Amino acid sequence: MSVSIEVDGVSKHFTMQYHRTLKDMAVATARRLPLTETFKAVDDVSFTVEQGESIGLMGLNGSGKSTLLKVLNGVMRPDEGTVLTRGRIAGLIATGAGFHPQLTGRENLYLNGAILGMTEKEIDSRFDEIVEFADIGKFLETPVSHYSSGMYARLGFSIAVHVDADIFLADEVLAVGDRPFKKKCMQKMQEIRRQGTTIFYVSHATASVRAMCDRVLVLEKGRLTFDGEVDAGIRHLHDDEPAVVPGQTSEEAVDAELGSDV
Repeated sequence: MSVSIEVDGVSKHFTMQYHRTLKDMAVATARRLPLTETFKAVDDVSFTVEQGESIGLMGLNGSGKSTLLKVLNGVMRPDEGTVLTRGRIAGLIATGAGFHPQLTGRENLYLNGAILGMTEKEIDSRFDEIVEFADIGKFLETPVSHYSSGMYARLGFSIAVHVDADIFLADEVLAVGDRPFKKKCMQKMQEIRRQGTTIFYVSHATASVRAMCDRVLVLEKGRLTFDGEVDAGIRHLHDDEPAVVPGQTSEEAVDAELGSDV
């Protein structure tokens, strides 16, 4: 089996600036206070992913999950280390990323598809499937600035999953949307998985990670602290089954957890 993703010693730095005005900076300098601070959002991370693997990336908020995903996608360049990927990368790393608010849903479909590497011919051939999956009806001809967050998610996810990709990156794609749409997303991602596409899936919801993934990576403060079997990774993160509310069925408990990606 060929290697799909190879990450070797990757770190990504960001700088926080404490003072914005010249006056504040002058006062801080006089008091010998720091003006900036550099921190590592991703700190010396290494791993390899085989083609066709489904990887769950987990961690608390601020652990570096989204930053690592952006480095994998090429949106950001690592400050240290190397990232090698094989084939076309697609996915949804931010709801509505690449959408222009003044363009219609139809126009943004073509724009976003092009950003994801689709040719106009490919978009034309999949247009009806994308629109049907997004299920936004007459709003396709409306500027997306009028869309709700759920409609953004529907259209963005629908475009992403209809790209012929070797690697599919998904950052908390179930965080927005109603119950039927979340289930439809899970079914579509399972279909992509069965096709042999490498999946890199970020989520806080253990039910969806168990359903989607055969391996888990856990980040803590930018460092990779676990790489292995799914249930062991979830236990490592101290994030077990969702609590069942009195009067709530087990299916409702799972549905509630699928929506806990925020």
